[in-house]
Amino acid sequence: MLKTGLIQQANSADVAANKAKLASSIAWCAQKGAKLIVLQELHNSLYFCQTENTALFDLAETIPGDSTSFYGQLAKEHEVVLVASLFERRSAGLYHNTAVVFENDGTIAGKYRKMHIPDDPAYYEKFYFTPGDMGFNPIQTSVGKLGVLVCWDQWYPEAARLMALAGAEILIYPTAIGFESTDHEAEKKRQLEAWMISQRGHAVANGLPVIAVNRTGFEPDPSGQTNGITFWGNSFVAGPQGEILAVAPESEDASLIVEIDLQRSESVRRWWPFLRDRRIDAYDDLKKRFID
Repeated sequence: MLKTGLIQQANSADVAANKAKLASSIAWCAQKGAKLIVLQELHNSLYFCQTENTALFDLAETIPGDSTSFYGQLAKEHEVVLVASLFERRSAGLYHNTAVVFENDGTIAGKYRKMHIPDDPAYYEKFYFTPGDMGFNPIQTSVGKLGVLVCWDQWYPEAARLMALAGAEILIYPTAIGFESTDHEAEKKRQLEAWMISQRGHAVANGLPVIAVNRTGFEPDPSGQTNGITFWGNSFVAGPQGEILAVAPESEDASLIVEIDLQRSESVRRWWPFLRDRRIDAYDDLKKRFID
């Protein structure tokens, strides 16, 4: 059993305070026995993609850099594998939304650059992030082979499948998603359920556990063009048949400790051998944008 910590929190504009709060939560999870700890998407700051503002590129950091030193030291101090999510400055004018995985000795085990980049009202990520160029490759750690993806990637079965085919033992999604306040309650319910169903579907289709860690709290739109985002929390873990193992609250900070049975995937894949029965000879059209 892999004891895992999920940390969701509401952020402020104070980066140092956000990091200090995360450090405290990481320490708490480690004290509870977590060996793997997962943080939410872009956890150092506010979700800055609600507007297009070139000054906000100043939030980006090199990898390695100050944040990797900070989180690497926490991973080493608490002897945990830590999944972080950073705004990467690769070069002037070239930035990525990048997940970094730290080994329990504080070294960088690997990283993943977000492949699917949204561009919707209040989620103007294409302005900030270049699509990833590292492919869908799991990261080997002392707790297993981690298939780390990021937020918008969670809607794409292709990404989950490619991670599974490359040997991932867990699918992990640091996330920033929420409601626009003008959405009515029925629509909010549909969106939240679709988000959870999609990721539970990845668990079922690939016979793997899924970890999704989302932000919580309200963040206003600095431009005033929208009413801001209320991030819906609900960080969760699903088992390899899509079964819900734990769910965080919607509107408050939470640190969850969840035990994940990595051996269960072997049994589930024997009962449901989806990988065996794939028609790999008939999928060429998946590489087309649309079939006319």
